[in-house]
Amino acid sequence: MSIVPAPTPDATPDRTATPPPIPALAGGSDVLQYVARLRILRKIADGGMGTVYLAEQLGEKLFKKIVAVKVIKEDRLQDRRALQMFLDEARLVADLVHPNIAQVYNLGRVGNLYFIVMEFLHGRTLTDYLNRHREMGVQAPHEMSAFIVSRVCRGLEYAHTKRDIYGRHLGIVHRDVTPSNIMIDFRGAVKLTDFGIAKALTMNMPDETKVIMGKLPYMSPEQASGGGTDARSDIFSLGLVLYESITMTRVYAPKTRAELVEMMTRFRIKDPRRIVPAIPAELAAITMKALERRPEDRFQTAFEFGDALERYMYSKGYGPTNEKLARYLLEIYPGADRDRVG
Repeated sequence: MSIVPAPTPDATPDRTATPPPIPALAGGSDVLQYVARLRILRKIADGGMGTVYLAEQLGEKLFKKIVAVKVIKEDRLQDRRALQMFLDEARLVADLVHPNIAQVYNLGRVGNLYFIVMEFLHGRTLTDYLNRHREMGVQAPHEMSAFIVSRVCRGLEYAHTKRDIYGRHLGIVHRDVTPSNIMIDFRGAVKLTDFGIAKALTMNMPDETKVIMGKLPYMSPEQASGGGTDARSDIFSLGLVLYESITMTRVYAPKTRAELVEMMTRFRIKDPRRIVPAIPAELAAITMKALERRPEDRFQTAFEFGDALERYMYSKGYGPTNEKLARYLLEIYPGADRDRVG
């Protein structure tokens, strides 16, 4: 699959260059290196809850492992609910071991510094991926969008059906399925990230009928109205992600929750082929089924959603794969180095 025109590749990186200085962070990077055996390399991202760094996990005999370290912000330490959510996320995701969910390796504390050691994903978010296509003035390939979302379905199905070591169903709902929380690795792996506002039976979360959590453009109707959520809410949110991926258009762009609820009540989502006529009818139908307003009318499980996408992709033979996605990423990010992360 090719994209024309493609930008000129960046110059070959200088592998002998001196690495940038270690950034400062709350509690000091030296504390992490000499107490937690983590060497901070550089900042990756800065969010409302915490800052994420690229780091090396150090061990005996020159052992090193590249990881991401999420450090809760100092001002958040004073907010007991925010701190509890940070800790709950680490404890929840630690036991979610699946190829399509970003892994958590450790939760640590040094003094008043709380941090999560996570799998480092060398790639781009789905938000970045879609924005790259907008910059290039081209449509993201429908087959790749279907593939990416089908892999998120696999991760969600695992999380939704997860049981603890005693066999008790955990009742996990992610509640924040958005393009910014879907990572695409340069090796073609697709990972769902950020369970920071997920709910589960093991978590002490605020009553969602009183405290609405999530990003407005990707909420389900029941989430927006404060009616309580189950796994089908994540299916609706992922349907919104798929719709945006194949049309390059957001379904909702509300300024307030009240505005979102009104949009959902008064207006029916238009068929994506009215925006992009080239979208295959079967893919459009799958997308619209995920976006049924009533939960009982949608796909009832993430497995059903993903299975429908996979039947669409592979019914005529060989379809998208991790390797094809990896090659495509290098076409649209020609200067990317799949191996160098420092």
